Amino acid sequence: MPRYAQLVMGPAGSGKSTYCSTMVQHSGTLNRSVQVVNLDPAAEHFDYPVMADIRELIQVDDVMEDPSLRFGPNGGLVFCMEYFANNFDWLEEYLGHVEDDYILFDCPGQIELYTHLPVMRQLVEQLQQWEFRVCGVFLVDSQFMVESFKFISGVMAALSAMVSLEIPQVNIMTKMDLLSPKAKKEIEKYLDPDMYSMMEDNSDTIRSRKFKKLTKAICGLIDDYSMVRFLPFDRTDEEGINIVLQHIDFSIQYGEDLEFKEPKEVDEEPADLNYDKMFQDKADS
Repeated sequence: MPRYAQLVMGPAGSGKSTYCSTMVQHSGTLNRSVQVVNLDPAAEHFDYPVMADIRELIQVDDVMEDPSLRFGPNGGLVFCMEYFANNFDWLEEYLGHVEDDYILFDCPGQIELYTHLPVMRQLVEQLQQWEFRVCGVFLVDSQFMVESFKFISGVMAALSAMVSLEIPQVNIMTKMDLLSPKAKKEIEKYLDPDMYSMMEDNSDTIRSRKFKKLTKAICGLIDDYSMVRFLPFDRTDEEGINIVLQHIDFSIQYGEDLEFKEPKEVDEEPADLNYDKMFQDKADS
């Protein structure tokens, strides 16, 4: 049977760890077992248990302090991820071969990992060899997306990850609970945007003719092929969280191969029951 994985991606500060924490708690209420693997070697803390932590393999601070390397923060993180890519056997030991696994991979926020570096693509291919069905979950801070040109930048970042990894991807606007009522109403147009209308509304702010032509081409690519759409994510809204989870589950076909399991609380099987008689007696009463 297949196993399932979410690659939780997005810029630094977009709420990846908060998303993982919320999903773990929500899955617990659904009686679903979800594990988290931390793949951010620069992470400091998280409020959920992890089944594997890349910091046990390598840490950014150790790389930066190595006098033979002399890396800064970004170079150190890239070095850590490349080292990780050469040691996938470390991850395999933690993942094991348990069926029905559902794992969230909390990934670093450096955008170059999803554009021109092969590390995350190698991770996806390795997970697929281990019979994982992988879905990318790209997060963008909704507070960042309230302006048209910032929104286009976020869309291009999500599209870059989608093209690079070549896996199903669900794009999410996080921190909706932090927006004011006015901002929430304003941001609704960005969830399923009309890119041409958005460009027309801001055409007066684009002075360069070449830049306007480039922006129009980008908007046309996004709109004509319906390549990027966003789901809102409010950590206080259980129904909204469930909708996001359903979209992800559908993309990786979670649950289609699961077998029916008897409830664990039942100690003995009930005697044969005549359901027709039960319903007739209830109707007579």
